[in-house]
Amino acid sequence: MGAFMRKARLSAQPEDVLAFTSSLDADHWIFEADLNVDRAHVVMLAEEGIITNEICSLILSALDTIQNGGISSLPPEEDIHAAIESKLIEMIGEDAGGRMHTGRSRNDEVATCIRVRLRDLLLTMMRELIGLRKILIVHAKKHTRTLMPGFTHTQHAQPTTLAHHLLAHAGAFERDFDRLNDAYKRTNLSPLGAAAFAGTGFPVNRTRTCELLGFDGLIENSMDAVSARDFLIESVSAFANLMTNLSRIAAELIMWSSSEFDYITIDDQYASTSSIMPQKKNPDVAELIRGKTGSVIAAVTGILTITKALPHSYNRDLQEATPHLWSAVSDTLASVRMTAGMIDTMSIHEEKLAQEATAGFTMATELADTLVRSCGISFRTAHQIVGTLARMNARPSLSAIDEIGLSITGRRLSDLGLDESVISTALDPISSIRIHAGGGPAPDDVTRVIEVFLMKLQDDAISLDKRCERVEKAAQMLEQEVEKYR
Repeated sequence: MGAFMRKARLSAQPEDVLAFTSSLDADHWIFEADLNVDRAHVVMLAEEGIITNEICSLILSALDTIQNGGISSLPPEEDIHAAIESKLIEMIGEDAGGRMHTGRSRNDEVATCIRVRLRDLLLTMMRELIGLRKILIVHAKKHTRTLMPGFTHTQHAQPTTLAHHLLAHAGAFERDFDRLNDAYKRTNLSPLGAAAFAGTGFPVNRTRTCELLGFDGLIENSMDAVSARDFLIESVSAFANLMTNLSRIAAELIMWSSSEFDYITIDDQYASTSSIMPQKKNPDVAELIRGKTGSVIAAVTGILTITKALPHSYNRDLQEATPHLWSAVSDTLASVRMTAGMIDTMSIHEEKLAQEATAGFTMATELADTLVRSCGISFRTAHQIVGTLARMNARPSLSAIDEIGLSITGRRLSDLGLDESVISTALDPISSIRIHAGGGPAPDDVTRVIEVFLMKLQDDAISLDKRCERVEKAAQMLEQEVEKYR
């Protein structure tokens, strides 16, 4: 602790120990949140008659001055909470400034500040994710008939469309939105008023501070209120899941932009060049998204490891968890924005995609299905016939299929109704895609799925707007209440 808290109980702390225990470097994330938590608490104290209106006015005025001065104007205390209180007492004296902390501990204060800041960041993250989903859907609408190869094991598998592929990512990000939405529900609960862990003997009004800060409800058990960090784990786990999905699309953009694939060109703003090789255009932004995914996954592990064996209630170990949160949210938010920008500005090489759509005998599955439908043989038998064609690298002609069919089934498939026109249709990717519905690449079905995704996107946007409006109304209410004491 800094001198102002230690002076009665403990001797002065050496600078190296203060530096070791200080969280000020990371606390810039919650500077604004802390000031608003202070304001809500002080307003409530005045309303409940715990402090006078005059004291409330002095404190609120000083908090405004502290906010204008910024975090750099604060003394070097061990955390932002102590630094603000120390500065406050320096400005208006201990008799007035020392009353701000009445009925409150740093334990419930820090828990509240983290929740306020994380809540706002979750709202921002969900807003950005809606933007990314919209970009994917808009581009999918443009490419319902743009052929491309589909892959399994990074090998050509079956033809699909670019729209079908983009919607696969949109579906993943839709679920990521739902996970963030769920994390918000358990983050936006107020611990304020729990004090150290056992509540307080002062008649504080927890419901009032909950209302002024825009929380959706209270954490009822005071011990749980100050010690719970599972909301961090849940949020950062959601970030890690989101980053994993972003990393998958980043990996594809890296491959697709290579000369070996040449499916897309990444816009220059998301690329760099080499310090020695002047011809290079490197997909650095996509690579960094892929790399930062590891950092966010590590943040989950870090928080879990820090909190795994902590007895109730508060322990200083928890101070080490929040930097993992801030780094994870920073990396994830930036990565969502970068991904949206890359997809929205990339150039798509439609001719190359169409050429590659049938490379590597990607029509093999459709040919096998056609043999089943036309000849009445089992799929496994058809699989053997077409697999033999592939192994022999033979052109899938009627004569070749008859020869292989005769060796496997003892019959020519032409005798079972197969002809060259049926084979030709089976080898046509456009004809094949047209019949692959049920969530597949058939343009009509993709159009249907786009409408489903757009409806969910609209519902999510409306729900998010309502959440943001509720938080904004609370901020306005707090400002109005503060104004009464100015």
